[in-house]
Amino acid sequence: MKTIRSVLIVEDEPLVAFDNEHALEQAGYHVAATVEDYDHAVSVIEDDEVDIVIADIALHGDKTGIDVARHAHARGLPVLFVTGACPVDAVGMAVGCLSKPYLPRDLIAAINIIEARLDGIEPTHLPTGLRLFGQSEGGSNDQLS
Repeated sequence: MKTIRSVLIVEDEPLVAFDNEHALEQAGYHVAATVEDYDHAVSVIEDDEVDIVIADIALHGDKTGIDVARHAHARGLPVLFVTGACPVDAVGMAVGCLSKPYLPRDLIAAINIIEARLDGIEPTHLPTGLRLFGQSEGGSNDQLS
């Protein structure tokens, strides 16, 4: 049984958001919502059953994807950043970072790897551009290849 079923996409680039939504739905995930700013993201996190948040860093408005991640992390939700440059302080609030540009299959693979990791299974291979933040390594941000 899947641990991750429902996904919140926080992305302010319409084409990227659409591609992510399409890829996730094709892979059998429920997209709870696709939003482009902090306020809408928080509203969905509070009101919906969301299993993971996929967030870009740069968003419309004053708050960023980092602010979304802090809120989601405080509620016990895993966060995967999808961004051009992973923020230095992401280790404390996200499970990993997928570098843009990425292929839809890499996004799906990243979610599968995060799901396996939540179930206690460490991955042996990561898709291109994915960086996981270690829980057992004391916050190390080693990348497997």
